[in-house]
Amino acid sequence: MFGIGVPELLLILVLALIMFGPGKLPDVGRAVGKAMSEFKNASREIEQEIKK
Repeated sequence: MFGIGVPELLLILVLALIMFGPGKLPDVGRAVGKAMSEFKNASREIEQEIKK
């Protein structure tokens, strides 16, 4: 999707684990997922408005 391979993804996960700790990591992941979903919905709405 963004040109991120397996090594890069593992590095990001390790850095996130170090920064947030194992207790906060699920909450951070949930927040990131929710933000990405809201961004997709907003971009879809803008696309529909442009097509009108």
